[in-house]
Amino acid sequence: MYCSGCGFALAQGQAACPQCGRPVPAPIPGPVPPIPGFEFQIQSYAGKIRALSIVWFAYAGLTLLFGFLMLTFANALLMHRFGPSWMFSPWNFGMGNGPFENNWFALAILRFAWVAIFFRAALAVAAGWGLYERTSWGRVVAVIAAVFSLLKFPWGTALGIWTLVMLLGYRNTTLYDRLPQS
Repeated sequence: MYCSGCGFALAQGQAACPQCGRPVPAPIPGPVPPIPGFEFQIQSYAGKIRALSIVWFAYAGLTLLFGFLMLTFANALLMHRFGPSWMFSPWNFGMGNGPFENNWFALAILRFAWVAIFFRAALAVAAGWGLYERTSWGRVVAVIAAVFSLLKFPWGTALGIWTLVMLLGYRNTTLYDRLPQS
């Protein structure tokens, strides 16, 4: 034991430091409780990563659900499939069921939107799976998915920020590398 004032080595049972006169605090009775170490941090971090992966799975499901609903509505709107058929039949002038049916640009945009929705959902599933299994590639895929989801306000932005905070930085990189794989 050493003096907290001058650093002089103290003998067991001394009431004051012989060099500076500072009183020595009384020893704590009983065993000293252990300070949470690195294993505690790893276990805590593993739980947070597990929760993050489950949220990525839910985000993928919601992306597919709302994307399907939105694009089905857009397709029906562009093809004039709302309302009674007599409203549009006399005025479509041989263009099929709606004014956009022969418009290749509108159809191409719809097809591109379908591909984008499926790509985002697949990326979210890959991020969730990689984090759930704690693979080395899971962290990289989750960071890429987080960057892509930042523009999807508010839920994608929140998930992207949470993912970037949990996975970037020296401390989080060290903790993720030390996680046991499932």
